[in-house]
Amino acid sequence: MDPARAERLAQALVAKLPTDVRDRIDAVVSPAMGGVIIGHEMGRALGKPAVFLERPQGVFELRRGFRLDPGSKVLMVEDVVTTGLSSREAIDAVRRAGGEVIAEAALVDRSSGKADLGVPFVPLIRIDVPTYEADAVPPDLAAIPAIKPGSRAAA
Repeated sequence: MDPARAERLAQALVAKLPTDVRDRIDAVVSPAMGGVIIGHEMGRALGKPAVFLERPQGVFELRRGFRLDPGSKVLMVEDVVTTGLSSREAIDAVRRAGGEVIAEAALVDRSSGKADLGVPFVPLIRIDVPTYEADAVPPDLAAIPAIKPGSRAAA
């Protein structure tokens, strides 16, 4: 809702990127929907093109005339990383499109530092959220209905 805040967040995230990564970026790619705004703002802050991936048939792909030059060095940008599954799928889509993801940046790392994306990962903030096996939920929490986080339907 607040474009000026999105701009400031992107600038703060760009400042956290290692210089050697920042200097190699050719393009910014983000997965729709959550990553679209921050991806666009990161592209603007870096002075690089920014495109997004969509999943019209359940698999990420570039659409709408978006493309990557072969060998493009890509910064993947997400809003929130929880398990890293969507990020890994998006990274695979960039590879299929001819690009190379050299790092990922996100506003929030909710994985407690456990997400393995296969590339350097730079979050603006990290939020450690405890998780429990179904049979080990503390009684006070067990009384609250569980809601699956993220954008994917429960399996």
